[in-house]
Amino acid sequence: MTSLRTAPWTPGKRLVGTLRPDLVLDWYARTARDLPWRADGVSAWAVMVSEVMLQQTPVARVLPIWQTWMARWPTPAGLAADTPAEAVRAWAKLGYPRRALRLHACAQRIVTDFDGSVPSVIEDLESLPGIGAYTARAIAAFAFGARTPVVDTNVARVLARVGHGRARAGPSVTAEDRATVKSLLPAEPARAASFSVALMELGALVCTARAPACPACPVRADCAWQRSGAPAYDGPKRRPQRFEGTDRQVRGRLLDVLRATSAPVAAGNLEPAWTDVQQRSRALRSLLADGLVEQLPDGRFVLPGESTARSGGAG
Repeated sequence: MTSLRTAPWTPGKRLVGTLRPDLVLDWYARTARDLPWRADGVSAWAVMVSEVMLQQTPVARVLPIWQTWMARWPTPAGLAADTPAEAVRAWAKLGYPRRALRLHACAQRIVTDFDGSVPSVIEDLESLPGIGAYTARAIAAFAFGARTPVVDTNVARVLARVGHGRARAGPSVTAEDRATVKSLLPAEPARAASFSVALMELGALVCTARAPACPACPVRADCAWQRSGAPAYDGPKRRPQRFEGTDRQVRGRLLDVLRATSAPVAAGNLEPAWTDVQQRSRALRSLLADGLVEQLPDGRFVLPGESTARSGGAG
């Protein structure tokens, strides 16, 4: 039985909760979702694509886009040889479409710097565009079986409740969170990688943010939050993120118009996407600044890297 010892909001304070990897792994073996990027023999590229797509996006939305993406670009070289416009187009409505550009840039770097194979070393992974500490460790663990802590918001929430007795985790994942998970990892790398994904699954399916299914939790008996009566969160309120009417929605509407055609689109053809002229202009400027849209010398707009040789008319 391994004790959780640190919390990002109370450094150095000993905690009462415990978390036994064997219980979590046994639960995972019985209940894990059958997801294609978890299948035996899946490529490191498939894992990388899934991890990037899953950032701030539910599995149900990712699954069909991931399947289409992998059928079209089963290797980094395949995506690198295509245009970033096609990556943005294939991203469809997953949201945060800059991730599509980063995946395209990753594919190009993997081809030029790593002979077309996703690197296994965390430092090399972190050198790729848009690959941060979490994603690099997730790829290293889930694609290569590395013994490394993989901590997302789901894992941080499990640590907060089981070990700290808190209803919520801190506002972001910290080095202390990763150190805590590292101290819990089984010695065998493959088992450690399984434990990391099992913790994530526990947070995603049982120890959820709003309605945790505590009776189904394999570590309920050891949970500090349960033992203290499951106290309600008493910290600062988090404002829910609004989407309707925001610039994010407008950006998506504009991208929808551009995704629907490979021909350049005149400014007038973007007007029906959003009637508020100022907000539409602001959203379009932000798309240009992010590299998700390019403007041709004649004033028309295309997705990034879209070949004008294919364009034809005004669209």
